[in-house]
Amino acid sequence: MDINQDAVVVGGGFYGAAIAIYLAKQRGFKRIVLVEREPALFTRASYNNQARVHNGYHYPRSFTTAYRSRVNLPKFVRDWPDAVRQDFTKLYAIARRNSKVTPKQFERFCREIGAKIQPAEPSLRALFEPGLIEEVFVVEEYAFDSTKLASWAVRELEDCGVKIHLQKTVTAISNGPNQTLQVALKSENGSEELITCRYVFNCTYSGLNQFKGDFPGTQTGLKQEVTEMALMKVPSALEGLGVTVMDGPFFSMMPFPARGLHTLSHVRYTPHMHWNDEQGIDPYQKLDQYDRATRVDRMVRDVGRYLPAIRDAKYIESLFEIKTVLVKNEGDDGRPILFEKHPVLPKCYSILGGKVDNIYDVLEKLDAEEFDLI
Repeated sequence: MDINQDAVVVGGGFYGAAIAIYLAKQRGFKRIVLVEREPALFTRASYNNQARVHNGYHYPRSFTTAYRSRVNLPKFVRDWPDAVRQDFTKLYAIARRNSKVTPKQFERFCREIGAKIQPAEPSLRALFEPGLIEEVFVVEEYAFDSTKLASWAVRELEDCGVKIHLQKTVTAISNGPNQTLQVALKSENGSEELITCRYVFNCTYSGLNQFKGDFPGTQTGLKQEVTEMALMKVPSALEGLGVTVMDGPFFSMMPFPARGLHTLSHVRYTPHMHWNDEQGIDPYQKLDQYDRATRVDRMVRDVGRYLPAIRDAKYIESLFEIKTVLVKNEGDDGRPILFEKHPVLPKCYSILGGKVDNIYDVLEKLDAEEFDLI
């Protein structure tokens, strides 16, 4: 392979692929290498998630995150129409107790961000236990098919001439001669190689801080969680629906288009364990060593109190993954992007987004950057 590259993008999920395509199409990068540790693209967090295209409703305690979702959703639908599923009714319900938002507050919040909302009709309200649910709203929120996004990425990356290196792990990022960067790779068979490049884009999500060399780590504190997303075959009464109960220790049930199933997640039971991220504690290794004992029985038992029909759902399996969040946003559930340049490692960027629609916030940041490719 060529020793000198314009850019190395580390991480073959949605963000890494989208950024590599952006660099090639919009910024004139000719020689780009995309490195992914798994055997295929989009097999980790880009797949093992709730597949929700947010429209702001989920963040009544973080106006910035909610508003950015409202701005970004129509762009996402425009740019990836084949991957977006809109053929279901999305309900947001407000619990009578333990909710951090009342129905009136939720309605006002939706008006403030310009999100559509209307009271649910009686047949939909009847799905919920009235003693525990105060109000039910119909909203406009979608799901995405990660397998279709992956197919798009493979086509576009090939058209752009991006070289994809699978089953290789970046172990170190260091300063090289003449204002270059050097990226050390290790293959599964143990062989090693070194790539010299002008820019590095660290899009590894949970692995953001797992590099040696001159890489200093992110200044922003990160929290890692082992999470469980239960895949369910829901009964006919819930088939055309998505449900979220707000805002506290409750749950979400969303269509999962990649499998033709629904995901079930619960604020109390989906996170299994957590720790503050730091170099030397490999999140992927911790996940591999975790016993992955499902908590779906506890999820269904609690969810069934609010939505009795879920008791007739059939459990298929669980998706276990590492979820990475910014420590500073634990209190308000906000999901801003992390976009850092490292002074001790010029031309290296670390990028993290908690939602697929955050990609537009990342691209706006990159639009403001001046890249020297001479």
